[in-house]
Amino acid sequence: MGILKEFKEFALKGNVLDLAVGVVIGGAFGKIVASLVSDIIMPLVGILLGGINLSGLVLTIGDAPLTYGAFLQTVIDFLIVSAAIFLFIKAINKFKRKEETQPAAEEAPKPSNEEVLLTEIRDLLRQQNNKTAE
Repeated sequence: MGILKEFKEFALKGNVLDLAVGVVIGGAFGKIVASLVSDIIMPLVGILLGGINLSGLVLTIGDAPLTYGAFLQTVIDFLIVSAAIFLFIKAINKFKRKEETQPAAEEAPKPSNEEVLLTEIRDLLRQQNNKTAE
């Protein structure tokens, strides 16, 4: 029973749930990008290269087919996914920085003229009290 309780506490921690959501969204995002690459970008690259379908490029050595075209497509997938994630994280960080700086400005409002004047009077009274105490 102790192991089940520990597992339940572990599985229901916020970090584990966040990670699970991230994995699911990441998988869906990966499928979208893979479709973008295979269905839109690679046909355009093929047109630019004279009608060559990169995913179909194969080099046969003996009986072993080396599908280097599929490898090239996977590399392009990786580069596009990396760039998309980089831009997404960059946008999130920019948004977070704006959120962090705004409350700081709101927390420390500029004192009014009356407050400044009262602070000066207080400081002068303290100085006079210190001089008379000496």
